[in-house]
Amino acid sequence: MNDRPTALITGAAQGIGYACAEAIAEDGARIVLADIDEAGVKEAATRLGGDTVAMNCDMGDPAQVSSMFDRIDAEIGPLSILVNCAGIAVPCDFLETTLEQFASVIDVNLVGTFLATQRAARSMVAAGIPGSIVNMSSVNAQVAIPTIAAYCASKGGVMQLTKASALALAPHGIRVNAVGPGSIDTAMMAAVNEDPEAMRVAMSRTPLKRMGTPREIADIVAFLASDKASYITGETVYADGGRLGLNYTC
Repeated sequence: MNDRPTALITGAAQGIGYACAEAIAEDGARIVLADIDEAGVKEAATRLGGDTVAMNCDMGDPAQVSSMFDRIDAEIGPLSILVNCAGIAVPCDFLETTLEQFASVIDVNLVGTFLATQRAARSMVAAGIPGSIVNMSSVNAQVAIPTIAAYCASKGGVMQLTKASALALAPHGIRVNAVGPGSIDTAMMAAVNEDPEAMRVAMSRTPLKRMGTPREIADIVAFLASDKASYITGETVYADGGRLGLNYTC
């Protein structure tokens, strides 16, 4: 019988999601990777090695989310850890943003997080597992950028969903927390990396004067998922290089 905890990480083909998988695997968990990029998530599972399982899933499609959890329940068993890392941004002028663009971001970032949290929690409760759920919020849950209104709204929603679900699940011993990254060196920040002026602006609001790395975020996620954080629930940890403490830009 396998007594290792099982962890599902969504958005895990690359970036922060894959780094979370690495960090949690190092703590001894069996890893299930999920991503909309089927080839990418399979390659990531091969790279991580061991008995890692790859699943193709669009977290913005409720039917696909349900099917993925059906497969996990049938083939793997209940989760002990869920990391909701899948997320998208659709930069657009606010006045030109369409309902479809806005909804696509909300569907992945917020609705997908809700659905995965609910399904994972139901399995944990049924199995009597005092599990841990970690959501990926953002510094933009607190501060806004006008060209990514849907992203800001979705991450603010994740922050509040984290609090509400933590209260709902506390009687079952299930903890729910979130991490709110600032500027992290991922594909989402590629345009900033390539534009010296955009980088100057980003660093002007980052007191540590550098981007964070995916692994720096992943280490916080792994801590929150572990028993070391056993008395922490309903919290969002902001890893932003000091940005939220800064009330002006240079």
